Amino acid sequence: MSAFNRSKRCRIFTLILAAAAAWCQNRGSTISSDQALARLMEGNKRYASDNEQHPDETRARRKELESGQHPFAVILSCADSRVPPELIFDQGLGDLFVIRVAGNVAGGDDLASIEYAVEHLHIKLILVLGHEKCGAITAAVEGAHESGHLKDLLAEIQPSVHETRDVPGDKVHNCVLANARRVAREIRESDPFLRDLIQKEQVTVVAADYALDSGVVTVLDEAKYK
Repeated sequence: MSAFNRSKRCRIFTLILAAAAAWCQNRGSTISSDQALARLMEGNKRYASDNEQHPDETRARRKELESGQHPFAVILSCADSRVPPELIFDQGLGDLFVIRVAGNVAGGDDLASIEYAVEHLHIKLILVLGHEKCGAITAAVEGAHESGHLKDLLAEIQPSVHETRDVPGDKVHNCVLANARRVAREIRESDPFLRDLIQKEQVTVVAADYALDSGVVTVLDEAKYK
């Protein structure tokens, strides 16, 4: 092989490696929290403007995921059927690690799931997603008397109810915002694992609010993301 051909092959190989590295950076959990949040918000912008791309829904993507998963963000959201994270962020199979529970509260099992995603999948961004007209929040604000496990769930929301009791405006939506922020704080302060990583700035936690009518997600608690 001539020196020219060897040089040409080396250049091509270098370009292939660079492209592969960029692909991994954009696809997997190695992306930074800033990049992950930007990707979420870009997807939500497409969704809210009816320009969805519906990525990662092909047979090839399913085949690719047989060998493992590399989601780029954790979403803790309400279980409400109107708030499916993969749709409102215009993401596909294997893109998001989603935990859904009524009222987007963070109980022990939810925190364990987040710890798994951060420790084993190396995800850098955790987003707590509240939404307007949340049924669990409404029940908590109105003092609904529920039995069984639902009573326990509403009790988890009560700190947010008390926090917003005297705040003027829509009591339910005020509580939705406070609850998303409070749960984000609980995750940041969770011992022994999450708090340490967050204090070292290896993981970022943000709270957000979803509007049912417009489809727009608004990040609440980090000025640099507004």
